[in-house]
Amino acid sequence: MAKINQPENFEEALQELEQIVSQLEKGDLPLEKALESFQRGVELSQYCQKSLTDAESTVAKMMTDKGDVELDREVMND
Repeated sequence: MAKINQPENFEEALQELEQIVSQLEKGDLPLEKALESFQRGVELSQYCQKSLTDAESTVAKMMTDKGDVELDREVMND
């Protein structure tokens, strides 16, 4: 199986993930194609989650470096 390229950015990954979800929800893909799409969707989901986690860490670091209020992680997770 050929390696699929990583998305260029979060927005591109999210857009592709949304397209995959839409295709899978229709339920008309052949089994093999559905499994490939599902696998790609998992990869994109992990990429998006990592991007969000990295962004959250960057914001938290910037806030603490400037001596601003400590971020409430519960609020950020909502």
